[in-house]
Amino acid sequence: MHLVLLTGWTVVWFAVVEPHGGFSWHYLRAGGELIYQGAAGDGTGGLNLYAHHPELQMGPVSFLVAGLFNPFPEATGQFLAAALMSLLGLVITVLAGRSAAWHFLGTGTNHQRLRQRVLIAGLAFIPMWIEVAVRFGHLDDVLALFFTALAVRSLTRGNAAMTGACLALAMDSKPTALAFAPLLLALPRQQWLRAGLWCAGLVAVAWLPFFIGDSQSFAAATFTIPNHPASALRWLGVGDPETPGWDRPAQAALGLALGVLAVWRGRWAAVVLLGANARIVLDPSVYTYYTASVLLGTLLWDVIGQRWLVPWWSWLALLTLYGSVFLVPDDAARGLIRLGFVAVSTAYVLLWPVRERGRRGRRRPPARTDEGPAVPHDSAGADPADPGRATPWAAPPAGR
Repeated sequence: MHLVLLTGWTVVWFAVVEPHGGFSWHYLRAGGELIYQGAAGDGTGGLNLYAHHPELQMGPVSFLVAGLFNPFPEATGQFLAAALMSLLGLVITVLAGRSAAWHFLGTGTNHQRLRQRVLIAGLAFIPMWIEVAVRFGHLDDVLALFFTALAVRSLTRGNAAMTGACLALAMDSKPTALAFAPLLLALPRQQWLRAGLWCAGLVAVAWLPFFIGDSQSFAAATFTIPNHPASALRWLGVGDPETPGWDRPAQAALGLALGVLAVWRGRWAAVVLLGANARIVLDPSVYTYYTASVLLGTLLWDVIGQRWLVPWWSWLALLTLYGSVFLVPDDAARGLIRLGFVAVSTAYVLLWPVRERGRRGRRRPPARTDEGPAVPHDSAGADPADPGRATPWAAPPAGR
């Protein structure tokens, strides 16, 4: 029933937003044409794409996928892409729920309450997902967050190779997904090398051809945008009219540092939220679609990182970051709200005591054995509250 409700909620938002959507789809459509162009035309496509079009800040995987819609008429391709991206939002909610169910197996978690948490958090997540997927048509953000959700699912199953591969695909879709890389450290230590090699290898395969093919591709890293008066960056004392040269590296460094600290504190479920926080607090722009990454972070934290029935961080993020756009007219006040949300949510997920339950606490995902994913102590696929009843969130045990 919760999936039926979330599906209906998605359809409603899609129907409301789609007629006026696709604000940025032309970037993806242009990039899709250029990346398949190769050496044809004026030589500005193919591996020369980033050298001649630094304004295209999306990853190569995003352009490869976007190009699949180009054979259709422009309006039809945009509609089909928006429908697919909206569907991926529902898939992410399912992945979050199943990741949580697997993570909590053996801890006595009530899976009915878990489904309720997913439903309530999903009701906050979907409007922001439609914002990035339909209103703006940012396929790069959609794919980066989708692959990150897949990485979390693989992490809870203890699959090092798949975790590394999915995080690499997220970075290959949108470079800002680098901030989610500390998820690799949430794997058992003996799996770090395997996961890291998969991640680094697939990132190199996607990006190196562009930099080897045309050294001017590095120009894309220096592309700047205006420093908006409502940005949190203004409240930090940065008055530059455009992106400072140190800003993008600082975003990545802050996101990585906070993510590593979260894993060290045993709170890996906060990595995505902290990475998204690092972006919005240091980004010179204030596009509403940025909030979608924050809502994925709060969704994962609310269903995996804490045990409150009401996932209040998801709703707090929606109301403060998205609601303030419509309710607060003053730019400076909106910037302060963004800065306040980042400060409070970061301090909470890193410092607030988290209640432990169950025999082992299950702070880390199970280790992967040579025969396949390790099965938790309780019967895999069973609801710990009722061992004789299977839960629809849980995957079947290995070998079945």
